Amino acid sequence: MARSVRGAMGTVSLILIAGSLVLMFFVVLSGVTNTTPLNKTYFLRATTSGIQGARPVSQWTYFYVCGEGNTNCGSPVPDLPFGYAWVGGGEGAPGGLLGSHGKGTTSKYYYYMWRFGWVFYLIALIANVVSFFTCLLAPCSRLASGISGFFVANALFWFSLAASLMTATFVKARNEFRSNGQDASIGRYAFGFTWGAWAAMFLATIFLFLGCGAGGSRRTTTTSDREVSMFRRNRSKRSARGSFIDNESQRRVKDEYA
Repeated sequence: MARSVRGAMGTVSLILIAGSLVLMFFVVLSGVTNTTPLNKTYFLRATTSGIQGARPVSQWTYFYVCGEGNTNCGSPVPDLPFGYAWVGGGEGAPGGLLGSHGKGTTSKYYYYMWRFGWVFYLIALIANVVSFFTCLLAPCSRLASGISGFFVANALFWFSLAASLMTATFVKARNEFRSNGQDASIGRYAFGFTWGAWAAMFLATIFLFLGCGAGGSRRTTTTSDREVSMFRRNRSKRSARGSFIDNESQRRVKDEYA
């Protein structure tokens, strides 16, 4: 029974981790091709037609700043500075977004907030890939379930940081644009995929640790019962051997007095 429960939890966890990886890759690969859902996945969309050097509409993705529909994207840049949407300009942009970082386009707050969020997102993705491969053995072994649970928990830690920083950065940037009189909205797909992946990883962590603990108490009881049974058998043998020796001694005494 415990083995079947562990197998079911390991299988469900494997499916959840695989699903979280798919959602994370949707976010990371947004803007790479003009196919659904990649062309609909972005963190922030803002009307930037009144900003010098910017597109009429800018959409911030994981590697790119793109135009409407994730088309007309710029060059891919790791931990993309927020102000790369208006490189060489910036006049008319919200004052809270502007600063000396990122070639003089981005404020210190937005530069470092998204830089760390980007890095944590990448670390979580790599850690989650590792946990997927370790989870392949989780349905068969308590040890594999425990190890997989540890790796998924590690990935979940980094992903929690990434998702939190991502949410804080782009929700606050949206508010900056709106305060400046420009239309802006956060991306439903990017945020939905991100927090959906987080929920899947969280559930997988719980199931894996439950699978690791499944059957532990039963083994302890079985071992204890086995030890008690062996003690009783040894005691019975000693009692039988003692009875045989006593009977033999009595028989010899009788023969001597006969």
